[in-house]
Amino acid sequence: MSTQTCLVLNCTLKPSPAESSSELLGSQVLSALEEHGVSGEIVRVVDHDVRFGVSTDEGDGDEWPQLRERMLAADILVIVTPIWLGQPSAVCKMVLERLDAELSETDDDGRMLTYDKVAAIGVVGNEDGAHHVTAELAQALSDVGFTLPANASTYWVGEAMQGVDYKDKQPTPEKTAGTTKTLARNAAHLAGLLAGSPYPAGD
Repeated sequence: MSTQTCLVLNCTLKPSPAESSSELLGSQVLSALEEHGVSGEIVRVVDHDVRFGVSTDEGDGDEWPQLRERMLAADILVIVTPIWLGQPSAVCKMVLERLDAELSETDDDGRMLTYDKVAAIGVVGNEDGAHHVTAELAQALSDVGFTLPANASTYWVGEAMQGVDYKDKQPTPEKTAGTTKTLARNAAHLAGLLAGSPYPAGD
């Protein structure tokens, strides 16, 4: 059984305590991970004063450094975002821009600090675009050093131009629930493998 930890970044545009479909999906991912011995937390990014930029610390009260510290302490990072106009949320894009700084952050062996960490993706929306959003996040997360397992994403997309949100679906759609369980199983497995056999140092 795994003893890994996870940080879920909820990239909803809605500050707490507003209901959020992204929060629901993120909590379901975390619950599925707990079945594999992974403990963790969900952070709603918009509740924190995260500044725009591409450094690890933009100063002047920027709260990204605290979130980054929690991210680097975790074995698994899950980013959950809604879809707006077929795109990841602005909050999600800001998070990706902040992660760009990890390209120049390395350990004594020249490896990015995100090496040996697993990433996964959750997407919700009531319009098309889940595959496009997943592709954008997967490419970005891989670029900055995370490893994605097989079936690294879970999503729900409602009928186009309708008002039903994921949080309004009771019970949880069977396909999404099954995909979430697969994501959790594979992410926990991969995190355990990387913990026991880290990536080699660079030349």
